[in-house]
Amino acid sequence: MSNEFQTYGQSYPSTEVKNKVLQNTYTLLAMTLAFSALTAFASMQFAMPQVPFFLHLIVFIGLLFAIEKTKNSGAGIALTFVFTGYMGYTLGPILNYYLSIPNGGQVVSSAFMMTAVAFLGLSAYAVTTKKDFSFLSNFILVGAVVLMVGVLTAWLFELQMLQLALCVGFVLFSSAVILWQTGEIVNGGETNYISATVTLYVSIYNLFLSLLQLLGAASDD
Repeated sequence: MSNEFQTYGQSYPSTEVKNKVLQNTYTLLAMTLAFSALTAFASMQFAMPQVPFFLHLIVFIGLLFAIEKTKNSGAGIALTFVFTGYMGYTLGPILNYYLSIPNGGQVVSSAFMMTAVAFLGLSAYAVTTKKDFSFLSNFILVGAVVLMVGVLTAWLFELQMLQLALCVGFVLFSSAVILWQTGEIVNGGETNYISATVTLYVSIYNLFLSLLQLLGAASDD
């Protein structure tokens, strides 16, 4: 298949190519965020139940694996919308819960605004400075393992304080991933806009959920 889906080359991509990957990434990201918002709204309106933890984990990993396998084709784009639509669906029950508590609307809006400001600020910094954030890769790898173990532990033993600590960890982790992934695009280390979109989307999703939990805990009387 042609390189239409952004595997433009593996070594020293031109400035034009890097700009094209960046443009396509943020275009697809904006579209998937909008689609995710629609599925979240539908999930809220129909009061859909929360997906069980292990089922969610299986679907999440399965879709990521499928996207990785098809990232150089149109199927990769279709699966990206399936994935982000599903993630929006899972967000619906969570938002309904927070909107049902005192000051819930303020908590949700504050988490949304903080997520938007953080993402735009980090992205703008990476794009304008063109710094190499590859040094964050080891932190991201270790952080992913630590956070996954922490999530499983907190779920198994229902440790609320650990859950809050994990939220702080996810805020730092997601921020690092946004810087790293954007830097990779700007400097030519990432040439597939589907992969880049999914990475940034998951980071935004985790950042929003983590801020939502932290703000919700802070506002709890």
